[in-house]
Amino acid sequence: MLRGVLIGILVSAPMGPIGMLCIQRTINRGRWPAFFTGIGAGVSDLIYCLLTGLGLSFVTDFIQANQSLLQLIGSVVLLVYAGYLFGATPSRPAPANGAPSKSFLKDFCTGFLFTFSNPLILFFIIGLFARFSFLAPEFAAYHYVAGYLSIFAGAVLWWFGVTWFVNKIRARFNLRTLKMINRTLAGIILIMGAIGLITALSDILNVPISNPSAFTF
Repeated sequence: MLRGVLIGILVSAPMGPIGMLCIQRTINRGRWPAFFTGIGAGVSDLIYCLLTGLGLSFVTDFIQANQSLLQLIGSVVLLVYAGYLFGATPSRPAPANGAPSKSFLKDFCTGFLFTFSNPLILFFIIGLFARFSFLAPEFAAYHYVAGYLSIFAGAVLWWFGVTWFVNKIRARFNLRTLKMINRTLAGIILIMGAIGLITALSDILNVPISNPSAFTF
């Protein structure tokens, strides 16, 4: 279970687009929309962990065979969202103890789709499984059930902590600062998307680039 919690935290911890989205939503809309965005990402990570653990080699083969195309699609998603975020008009942060949203389904779905659109994370999960010896012949079925639940618990713990911390300092931001944060995050996401797009197109067109590993998003 401890291994599962650590894997769940490490899979969620890299501050990629989903992490930036959670920070932006915490500042603009409050803690719980951001938290449910993280929950959606955690469910997506759990699905990829299950695919890895169940040994679905055809999934890995499909991703390896279509890695450039999948990276191209994921990069386009990032570019579109960066454009939306750059032009979005922020609203004043709601009170920390304000009325909760009626539904967090949209936030959950956004987090899920953002994370699920980057299946290359599967290879990171494979590395973590190997590092922590998560898959072993001596483990029984109930060990794996507890392990996968622990992976999800680790992801929930991470997003709970991140949104709690950001929520504590959100009252210090005014509208001008929020707009600057939105545009800064949009710029970072835009760079990530552009690098992924260049890498994917270079692979598809068989155009060599220097140090391609540095361009993996």
